[in-house]
Amino acid sequence: MENHDHGSGMDLPPITLSRALELGGDPVFLYGCLAALALYGWGVFRLRRRGDRWSPGRTVSFALGVVSIAAVTCTGLNDYGMVLFSAHMLQHMVISMVSPILLLLGAPVTLLLRALPTAGRGRRGPRELLARLLHSRYVRIVTSPLFTITLFVASLYGLYFTPLFDFLMGSRLGHLAMMLHFLAVGLVFFWPIMGVDPGPHRPSHLMRMLELFATMPFHAFFGIALMMGTEPMIDTFADPPASLGVDPVADQSGAGGMAWAFSEIPTVVVLVALVIQWYVSEERRARRQDRTADRDGDRELAAYNAYLASLGSRTR
Repeated sequence: MENHDHGSGMDLPPITLSRALELGGDPVFLYGCLAALALYGWGVFRLRRRGDRWSPGRTVSFALGVVSIAAVTCTGLNDYGMVLFSAHMLQHMVISMVSPILLLLGAPVTLLLRALPTAGRGRRGPRELLARLLHSRYVRIVTSPLFTITLFVASLYGLYFTPLFDFLMGSRLGHLAMMLHFLAVGLVFFWPIMGVDPGPHRPSHLMRMLELFATMPFHAFFGIALMMGTEPMIDTFADPPASLGVDPVADQSGAGGMAWAFSEIPTVVVLVALVIQWYVSEERRARRQDRTADRDGDRELAAYNAYLASLGSRTR
C-alpha cells in the first residue's frame, strides 16, 4: 500500500475493538518493541545475578510503555490510522503523551548504566561513551526547555497544518517516520521533566511543573481548532472509506476532543508524580541533615546560636 489516495481506495470493515487489536501494523515497531523488552530484561538479569536490586515497579512501568506503543502501531488500529483522523490522533496521543511517561518511569538509562560493564583504566567502553553522551553539549541543547517546548508545539502546528502531513501520510514509510518522530519528541520533552534518569541538568521541581504547564494552552487550542472546524481541515482524512460510514467532520471533531483530553490527563499524572518526587526528595534531604547533625553534635545549630548571641551582645 504505497499510496492510499486519501482513503478512497481502501475498503476496511467498520472498526471494532477486536478488529483494532488484531496483530498487524508496521513490523519495524514490532521488532523494536521486542528488542527494547529484551534489552531491558537483560539489564535486570545482570543486576539480579550480581546481587543488586531493581524496582519491580520500574520494570512494570517500562513494559507497559512498550505494550502501549505496540498497541497503537502493531495492531489493526494502525490501518485505521491511515484513513481515520480519530484513529490517527489516538495513535499520536498515546505514543507521544502516554508511552514516553511510562518508559521514562522505568529508568532505562539508569538501568543501562548500572548493567553495562566498566571499561579498564584509560579505556572507553559502551558505559563510558553513554555517560559522556548524557553530559554532552548536544544532549544539553536538546533537553533545554527552549528546545523541547518549541519542538513539542511545532510537532502539532507545523505538521498538521502544513502540506507536510499529507505528504508523509501518502505512504506507510512516511507514516512510520511520523510515529517515530512523535515518540522521540515525547521522550525528549518528558525526560528532563520526569527527572528519573541522569542527564546534563536537572531543573528544580517548580521549573519542571512550569515546563509541563507551558504546553497545555497550545495543546488545548489545537484540539479546539479541530473540534470547531466545519469542514475537513486535512486532505488525507477528507474522504474516509465508505465502508466505515464515518462523517469526516464528525471524525475530525472526535480527533480534536482526543487532543484536548490528552493534554489534560497525562499532565495531571505527571504533576502528581512530580509532587511525590518533590516530597520524597525533601524527606531525604531532611534525613541527611539529621544524620549530619547527629555526627557533628549539631555544630551548625550551635554556630547559629552563637551568632545570635553575638548580635545580642552588640545590641546591648
